[in-house]
Amino acid sequence: MTMLEFDDPKALAKALDQTDYIADEGLATAAYLALRMGRPLFLEGDAGVGKTALALALAQVLQAELIRLQCYEGIDASQALYDWDFARQMLHLRAAESTGRTADEAELYDRRFLIARPLLRALEVSPAVLLVDELDRADDEFEAFLLEILAESSVTIPELGTIKAETPPLVVITSNRTREVHDALKRRCLYHWVAHPSFDREVEIIRRRLPEVSESLSRQVASAVANLRKADLLKPPGVAEAIDWAEALHLLGTRELTPEVASRTLGAVLKYREDAERIIQRGLDELLTA
Repeated sequence: MTMLEFDDPKALAKALDQTDYIADEGLATAAYLALRMGRPLFLEGDAGVGKTALALALAQVLQAELIRLQCYEGIDASQALYDWDFARQMLHLRAAESTGRTADEAELYDRRFLIARPLLRALEVSPAVLLVDELDRADDEFEAFLLEILAESSVTIPELGTIKAETPPLVVITSNRTREVHDALKRRCLYHWVAHPSFDREVEIIRRRLPEVSESLSRQVASAVANLRKADLLKPPGVAEAIDWAEALHLLGTRELTPEVASRTLGAVLKYREDAERIIQRGLDELLTA
């Protein structure tokens, strides 16, 4: 089964819009080209700018299964690709012994005892969107392993042979740039830096996600969040934090974002004590200046 096709980036952006993902022209073009060229899409940017959300939206518009591989320090091939179900193998071995026969190796390494991890599942399922999330958290060795899998769209399991994708998945790789990803993997991909949204786009995102929040309050939140991103914080707020803040303010019955209300609700938008203290020391009046 092949993925749905779109005539141009605008058509893809319109389809994404139907899922409430508002992509700008550059991001929609990068995603469109990744689809047409059959190349992985490497998205880099600050946390909370919508990189992961794009993969979720693409899976919806392509009517494909989303398969997510969350990277972390120490992840290895068995956790990402496949593993053998040792417990079930032992049960099968004991069941065979109880009937007076000995199970041979071929029985123990049958496909039914194989646990497919995200990378293998993405090769076997069609159509699929494979999200390799936060690759920068993984080690260099895993990055090299991933590059090999992406290059071949196949994997060889010694006991079973080679499994190759009939239709390669659309691969979306994200990085928060806590470290540099190697050039070899970036060359294999189409690259796009996902920036924080413009003021008008962020207002539109908040209104789309929280239609019950007034346009006036949405604009005040977007303006304050934009100021926070200029304040040299440990963790600048992303779109997700802007949405959380707007929702919190709405639930409190807030019509106007005043310094007093901002002080009481900073925990919805800032996640580090040092950042909150820095903003309070600078003065919340400055934060709320349009």
